[in-house]
Amino acid sequence: MFFHVEQLRYFVIKLKTGKFQPEYAGKLNFYVALVDDKLHRKTHNGTVGILICGSKNDHTVRYALGRTDSSMAVSTYTYENLPAAEQRALPAADELTAAFDQIATESAE
Repeated sequence: MFFHVEQLRYFVIKLKTGKFQPEYAGKLNFYVALVDDKLHRKTHNGTVGILICGSKNDHTVRYALGRTDSSMAVSTYTYENLPAAEQRALPAADELTAAFDQIATESAE
């Protein structure tokens, strides 16, 4: 979560590995509503939710966000667009995915 000082608004950012799933939008909407209820002040602009995932189907995203009143967006990330120095500094995509999968497995136990 970030607060943009000039825009006077909170940004809730969620990072997911893999393909966008409609339930991710519901969870993000939950977080946005929580921030609006607990942190938002009358002088603040509306909270924005941003979901970043490995891939997405635009039709699925459109239907998942279609009825929400919250300002939310879904985007994807790729390593290929990063400058070479940043690519070398980061683990490979499959290494990150494996690490996240391991964390999820350990958390479920």
